[in-house]
Amino acid sequence: MLSCNLYSFQLFAEIILNTRHHGNRNRIVILNPKGGCGKSTLATNIAACYAQRDSVPAIMDYDPQGSTMAWLERRPKDLPPIHGVAAYKNSMQATRSWQLRVPNETKNLIIDSPAGVTHDDLRELTRDSSSILIPVLPSLMDIHAASRCIADLLLVAKIDRSERKLAVVANRTRKNTKSLERLMRFLDSLGIPIISVLRDSQNFVHSAEQGIGLHEMQPSKVKPDVQEINRIVDWLDGWEERRRQSLETTDIVRPARPIMSLLRKPGFGSA
Repeated sequence: MLSCNLYSFQLFAEIILNTRHHGNRNRIVILNPKGGCGKSTLATNIAACYAQRDSVPAIMDYDPQGSTMAWLERRPKDLPPIHGVAAYKNSMQATRSWQLRVPNETKNLIIDSPAGVTHDDLRELTRDSSSILIPVLPSLMDIHAASRCIADLLLVAKIDRSERKLAVVANRTRKNTKSLERLMRFLDSLGIPIISVLRDSQNFVHSAEQGIGLHEMQPSKVKPDVQEINRIVDWLDGWEERRRQSLETTDIVRPARPIMSLLRKPGFGSA
């Protein structure tokens, strides 16, 4: 009887949690089915930035490796709090929605997605999203994986370009290299905004090891990297305006080139 009453209470609470503040919450999905592209690093630094200037942000970690949750465990207690949800875990003692609940005051929810998502997972992860970020590394393998990811978002998850919720982050780049030139040429061909170019910097490694974000490190050492994270957060902050504009727009934004053609074109991205 007690477990039944507890379950009923959870269902009731879920209705309240899912209806309050849901419409004005920025649900940020960081997505790329290929592992090792920097999703967790991006998620933690965005969360740390919001924690410095916002009510408690939340990170929802779907990656079985639990890198984001491990980062939160290392986070010093005297820093602004970040709520963490280990979404990769399942409990028989509570409903799934109850496990995934976040504080009502959370305005920004960052979702760290796993590698190798199925089409069903992709649809579920991006449902009700207000912003979707795709980190891409400057290698042929990563460029090919990113092209498939974007194609799946448009064709499987049915992300509408006119909603302008999709953006790309070039990650671990080095200036004046052929790989960066190739990556930027590819990204530009998609007609999807490139909102930041993150350099290959040890600052990201050090922040991950300490459980902190770049905004919480010595400013003189991380200034160029913080500027790029700020570019990302500035774009994320515009989600409500982008949504409003998409509702007012009747014209459908067409891609400069069909996504699938990038997948079929032999030798694309060769030096």
